Amino acid sequence: MDYNCAMIAHRTIMHLDLDAFYCAVEEQQDPSLRGRAFAVGGSPNGRGVVTSCSYAARKYGVHSAMPMAQAVRACPDLLVVPTNFSAYRTVSRKVMSKLRLFTPLVEQLSVDEAFLDVTNLPGSGETLARELQASIREELGLPASLGVASNKLVAKIADNIGKDRAAQANAGYPNAILVVPPGQEAAFLAPLPCRELWGVGPKTAERLHELGIERIGDIVRFPAHELTRLFGKHGTDLIHRAQGLDDRPVCTEREAKSVSAETTFSRDIADGQELRRTLQRLADDVARRLRKSGLAGSTIKLKLRWTDFTTPTRQLTLARATDDAMVIYTAVETLFRQLWPPGTPVRLLGVGVNGLAPQPYQPTLWEMETDEFLQAEEQMQRRTKLRDVIRELDGRYGLGTLRRGDNSQ
Repeated sequence: MDYNCAMIAHRTIMHLDLDAFYCAVEEQQDPSLRGRAFAVGGSPNGRGVVTSCSYAARKYGVHSAMPMAQAVRACPDLLVVPTNFSAYRTVSRKVMSKLRLFTPLVEQLSVDEAFLDVTNLPGSGETLARELQASIREELGLPASLGVASNKLVAKIADNIGKDRAAQANAGYPNAILVVPPGQEAAFLAPLPCRELWGVGPKTAERLHELGIERIGDIVRFPAHELTRLFGKHGTDLIHRAQGLDDRPVCTEREAKSVSAETTFSRDIADGQELRRTLQRLADDVARRLRKSGLAGSTIKLKLRWTDFTTPTRQLTLARATDDAMVIYTAVETLFRQLWPPGTPVRLLGVGVNGLAPQPYQPTLWEMETDEFLQAEEQMQRRTKLRDVIRELDGRYGLGTLRRGDNSQ
């Protein structure tokens, strides 16, 4: 994968995170929400979940990814605000444009999060952070927290810690800035729980706990050869991170790794025809996004979620990359037949394509790993003509003008 990266020996890196971004945008549109306990997300009457919540709501234990019904029980006066992703994307673009005016070395991580390399800007890291924070607040009306350090790893952790400390001290937005001076990276990390370190998930944390390792500093003090023996290369990586070492540059461009779409049903679905119709719709959505981006992919992935939240996945690789909805659907439907026991209720379905390449799929007699996918030349030509018509209509009237009809009945 090609990156346009800033490789600098001595760096000053910022990690910027917009505080409760969705909530801040909602407050801009409805000022009466300010200071109130509210959550952005789905309905508590269905399977809605909390996408984001105000800091006033967090005092009641409400948090992201919590079922909305549970959030309402925890905070009976909670206001539920439906998501408005179009507004969030619009505001995010304004923020990222502003960051790139501040420095061209910006690596966007999500709609509300980015790394900035400000090494060559005049002024200290703290001065620059306060300047940027004030500018975002005054010009865009958004709260933001920043971590500043010599590398991305420590800057990100500093941002997290700064936000946590500020949130505990007041009920409003953190608006935190925490700076870790060069040379103090290991000392800053040492007293923090191991879970704050990248690469330490629940399973790794449990194994470290069994070894008596609770804090990041404990990793540094533990015999290095023993960690490497127990964890392999991951153990070596943990030692480096625990010392605050990270030479990854801020990368200003990143190729897309995958294109996917998924849906969570309002009720469990056990009907095969309905599930296949959903797969077809998801395949259409993914194909449209691939065409819009000028991409094609060779690996097709199916994601299922059962009622107990177990989430199995399956994938297969095509002989050629594709952006064709019918090809994608045929692949995931085959994976679906392999994975789904008929009559089993399904909570979520997802379709993804990775192994992306910039060139679009060229109309030929396509092949898959499984012989049953091979089609006659005449059928392929009909599909190619239909796809060209869809592309023409998409270009003339907008994406989604023509959808594949339901022929499952």
